[in-house]
Amino acid sequence: MLESTMSQLLKRRGEAEHTIKDLESLYTETVKSAAEIRERVSDKYSRIRVVLDGDERLMMQILDAEETYMTEWLEAQRGNMEAHIKEIDRLRASSKSLLQETNHLRFLQQIRAQSLCDPLDLAPIQEVDRALCDPEKMRTVEKLVDDLSVALSQHFPRMWSYLSSPALDCSTAHPKLEISSDRRQVFWRRQPVPEALSPRPYDSQYSVLAQDSFTAGRHYWEVIVQEKPYWLIGVTTGSGDKTDHQSQSSSSVNLNSTSWCIYHGDGQYLACHDTQEKQLSVGRRVRKLGILANLLKGELSFYDADSMSLLHTFCVQCTEPLFPMLNPCIDMNGLNQQPLILFYIKDL
Repeated sequence: MLESTMSQLLKRRGEAEHTIKDLESLYTETVKSAAEIRERVSDKYSRIRVVLDGDERLMMQILDAEETYMTEWLEAQRGNMEAHIKEIDRLRASSKSLLQETNHLRFLQQIRAQSLCDPLDLAPIQEVDRALCDPEKMRTVEKLVDDLSVALSQHFPRMWSYLSSPALDCSTAHPKLEISSDRRQVFWRRQPVPEALSPRPYDSQYSVLAQDSFTAGRHYWEVIVQEKPYWLIGVTTGSGDKTDHQSQSSSSVNLNSTSWCIYHGDGQYLACHDTQEKQLSVGRRVRKLGILANLLKGELSFYDADSMSLLHTFCVQCTEPLFPMLNPCIDMNGLNQQPLILFYIKDL
């Protein structure tokens, strides 16, 4: 019997050592792959900057040339007018000098010599035509830059521009949930909390809300789910989740009329709102869920945050503050103990 136990232990140890080797190999490959991707991404951004810098230089050169052309033309026109004024002043001075001449013969001789008796052959003075200096070409350049900006915004995943790192509000957590010290993780407690220590009555939705809410603008955040078999993630108004679910069964994933969520269970993905559930077609397992709340358009969109592929979009019409909500769901025989983790960038 003892020999059999020793044999089993040796076998388990060998399996554990093999798993450690696999983990070490995977770790090395992951670090190498991340470094290679980082280098390639940096190189691609460098190439993009070269293209954009070249385009900017070209546009600025065009603006400089256009400005030079217009200012030189204006200076030339100003020079012509100043020469015109000088000629008029010269003729006026000559006429004034002749008016002071007392010798009639000399007076006639100077009039003929200076042709003062002939009609003045001066170009007519024209009003300034401001349309000739209209910076239309400059505005065309500006429009091209606007078009480039729009094109870039359409091709880049702009939701990352609104990336935030919400913290969890421990006071809203179900007593069977545990929140990490940094308030970025939530998971099912391994040991149940005595009812006497519960901060509030148990409800059917084992969820926790984020500390901050939003009522306007665009907001994007990501939740790491990795291999968790069951989870429920979305947004809700703060009021409904604290009261409406107490009458539901513990297995229910139905939500109130001001909650919008994605539920994952048994490999299936459901878009849940109120009593409605819609099964989603998801090509690959979601490891990280992205949520974009675009309240300017009244839309709430869920993405596979790794591939940025759209999973589902809700139309959200709600005037109350909306809170990000995380529900790790109950543990199933030790298979659903993994936490839900809010993706966090320290520089945000």
